[in-house]
Parts: sequence; structure tokens; C-alpha cells
Amino acid sequence: SRHLMGFIDGYSKFAKLPRPRIETVAWRVFVERLRSILDFQIDGELPDRPGRFDPAQIEQVLINLIKNANESGSLARDVTLAVSPDSGGFRLRVCDRVSGISETVLKSALLPFYSTKRSGSGLGLPLCREVVESHGGRLSLANRPEGGLAVTLWLPDSPIPDEAADPGSPA
Repeated sequence: SRHLMGFIDGYSKFAKLPRPRIETVAWRVFVERLRSILDFQIDGELPDRPGRFDPAQIEQVLINLIKNANESGSLARDVTLAVSPDSGGFRLRVCDRVSGISETVLKSALLPFYSTKRSGSGLGLPLCREVVESHGGRLSLANRPEGGLAVTLWLPDSPIPDEAADPGSPA
């Protein structure tokens, strides 16, 4: 009964994702706030040019990805976040150092309700993907040649405007 209620609650949240509230965000401030919540390493220099995204939503995405990396068995010193300018936007990479995941899991990990965790709902990664896509971005997973998993998200400099996201709103 509890498991079913959790499933229904998770599905309800998945179905009602709020529209992003786009702001200009300084990367250093944003990443330092994340580091006050979770333990991870910054890989490389953070861009001076700010990003444009919903900071609360992208923070939740990164919290989920970093927690997943920590839960994979990686030590906190082996969980990294890199942020770099990339073709009209920014590329963010969360990496760990465990063995990576099988091709089967790699292909299914972004599907709703698919989970390899015993008590997982299978909604974390699909919600992350939904949030990133609602910003006009992309999310992908790949095993790293040197070992571990890399989750990469790309966010555009000019996210989808609110009007485009809601065709019923007045112009």
C-alpha cells in the first residue's frame, strides 16, 4: 500500500512539472550553493558568463544526479561537476568513478519507472530529463572510457520562452 502511494505520488509530480522561471544565474554562486548541500568536486574553471535557466529546477536536477553518483559507490572526491560554454549554451557533466552501467541499463535509465534500485521509483532520471528539455536542453548518459558514468546536460543560452511553452497564454 505504501509503495503504491509512493508510486502514485511520484507519477503525479512527474505529470505536473511546473514551467521554468528563467533567470540569469552566476555559475560560481550557483555551484557554491550546491556544494553547501552536497559533497562533490568541481572539474575545471566555472564560466564567467552567466547561464539563463530556472535555478531551483536545475539545482534539483544536479542534486539528483550528484546523489545518484554518490549512491553508486563513488567516493565524494570522485564525483565531479564540470560546467563549460558549449555551442550556444552550457554543457554540465556530472561524473563518477565506479564501473559504469550495462548497455541495457544505459538504454532504459531515462524511461519512467525503470530503476535498478531496490526502493527506487524510477522517476528521478526521467524527471531530470523533463526539466532539462523544458529549458530547451538535452540530457544524456554515457559510460566513460576511463571508468565511471557521465551524465551530460546541455542548456541553451536562450531557453524556450514562457509564451512558447504555453500556447494558451496571451502574447
